Amino acid sequence: MLTWKEVINFTVKGNPTPDRRLEKTEAEWKALLTPEQFRITRRKGTEAPNSGTLCNVYKEGLYNCVCCDTPLFDSTIKFSSGTGWPSFTQPIKENAIKYKKDTAFGMVRIEVMCNTCDAHLGHVFPDGPEPSGLRYCINSESMELSNKIV
Repeated sequence: MLTWKEVINFTVKGNPTPDRRLEKTEAEWKALLTPEQFRITRRKGTEAPNSGTLCNVYKEGLYNCVCCDTPLFDSTIKFSSGTGWPSFTQPIKENAIKYKKDTAFGMVRIEVMCNTCDAHLGHVFPDGPEPSGLRYCINSESMELSNKIV
C-alpha cells in the first residue's frame, strides 16, 4: 500500500517503471479524444467540480485511462470525498501512476498522470481515509469505467 512518503519519494527520486509506454503526436491525440478529454489529459486541464460523469458512479469495474486504456483504479477503492471529483485511495498497481510536483496557481500539489501515456489525471493529497491516508482526486474525463473486475 502506497503512503504519502512514498508518493513524495517518487516526485524526488523518480517514478516507477511502467509496464509499457505509449506516445502519440498532438494530432493523433486530438483525433482520438473529445475536445474536453484532450484539454484535460493533454493540456493539464480540470473539469468543474461535480460536473464529471463518473463523480457519483459506484459500479464495479476498473477505471482505465481514456487515452491508452491502462487500468488505473479499481472501483473497490473509490470513495465519496465530497470534493466534486472521483476519489480513490490507491492506484490499481504502484507503477500505473506517475507523480510530479505541481506549483501552478501558487499552490504546491502532486500531479498524477498515467504512467503509460503521461495523460494528466488530477492530483493526490494526504487527506484521504485510512489506512493509506491518500486521496487521488481524478477528473472523470481522464477515465473510462470498464466492467472488468480484478
